[in-house]
Amino acid sequence: MSTHDAVLVQRVNAAARLPERARPGDAAWDLFAESECVIPPGGRALIGTGIAIALAPGYAGFVHARSGRAWREGLGLVNAPGVIDAGYRGEIKVIAVNHDDSRDIVVRRGDRIAQLVVQRVHESPLIEVEQLPGTQRNDAGFGSSGS
Repeated sequence: MSTHDAVLVQRVNAAARLPERARPGDAAWDLFAESECVIPPGGRALIGTGIAIALAPGYAGFVHARSGRAWREGLGLVNAPGVIDAGYRGEIKVIAVNHDDSRDIVVRRGDRIAQLVVQRVHESPLIEVEQLPGTQRNDAGFGSSGS
């Protein structure tokens, strides 16, 4: 990514923790909780990160769950991945869900709650047609390629 394609980041809250990559070369930046909350079993929470970003045209951000918390606690994202369009300048917020059926998930300020991947996206034109071109697969879906 050149400097023209850099991700600009702004703290919406002066105390917010900026996104970090855990290791050099990692694909994603960790996003951190701006506040504390308790998510009951089966419950949801909207968790702010305290940061906003600006992406260059032709890029989008994708907010994914963190595998460790998903495995250990059942912390997931309701709309995974969440999409951040290049034109959005508001605070990044994470819609978290507790998939555990018996334990609360406690989120503390500064906890890693999600991860952000920035990717180039192609802006394809949408063309309405009467019929789509055929393929060997055609409309075979759900389970059509075997078990």
